[in-house]
Amino acid sequence: MRRILRIFPLYFLVLFSGLFYYNVFLKYIGIDFDHQNNIVEVLAYYIFFLPNIGAKLYDPGGALEVLWSIGIEEQFYILVAPLIFLLKKKHIIPFFILFTFAYFIVFALHYFSFLVEYDFLYFYLSAGGVMGLIDLKFRFGEKLNANYQYLILICFALYFFLDFGGFSRISIHLIGMILFPLTILSLSVHPPFIIKSKFINYLGKISYGIYMYHAFSMQVVGFFILKINNENLPSTLVIFLSFFLVAVITIIVAHISYFAFERKFISMKNKYR
Repeated sequence: MRRILRIFPLYFLVLFSGLFYYNVFLKYIGIDFDHQNNIVEVLAYYIFFLPNIGAKLYDPGGALEVLWSIGIEEQFYILVAPLIFLLKKKHIIPFFILFTFAYFIVFALHYFSFLVEYDFLYFYLSAGGVMGLIDLKFRFGEKLNANYQYLILICFALYFFLDFGGFSRISIHLIGMILFPLTILSLSVHPPFIIKSKFINYLGKISYGIYMYHAFSMQVVGFFILKINNENLPSTLVIFLSFFLVAVITIIVAHISYFAFERKFISMKNKYR
């Protein structure tokens, strides 16, 4: 219930706002958005938390496509997490280790190519769970010395800058599945620095909204830039202006959403502690 109160309200708000935006608003203001979809079928996929499939089949628009990762998270909760109730405590860690690697093998097999096509990336979530459980039981994070920590952070940074052209998509997923939980654990147990900025910490509080609204902001700014760029502005200025406006609009909208909408549901979470 606590996860539902945090995730569902904003998910469905963005879903219905996106459907209205692409299917009604853009047509009303004379912008032809080229997409082929059956709105009833799109709605069915998204309502039942299969947005990763709906996005690939119907191309409903960028503001809705970002919901794919929320769908994966909900699928994982619904399908995997309840199994904990069927397991004895001592079997939970072995189960999640076995699930993570067994599922990854299935994911990598050509017989189940639809798992790759629709990004059913459950192994990232279960690998994070494994790392969290191992740290909880064995204090694994506290045993990481500074050298290992810096090595992990360097590898994490390189992951986003190196050219993996010679690697298969499966190989890249395998590296990420191991590296990302280690990075999160390293940062949480031995943070290299403490953020004391109230503003940056506040961005963490509204980060769910930042993620959910950023695609809308990119669309709005994109239309604006196209409108004003008839003046042939320098490309550097256009890039800077685009990033700046997207960031500012996203933060403002996420702030309004948090106080006017999300906080009402978050306050209800206390009933389910």
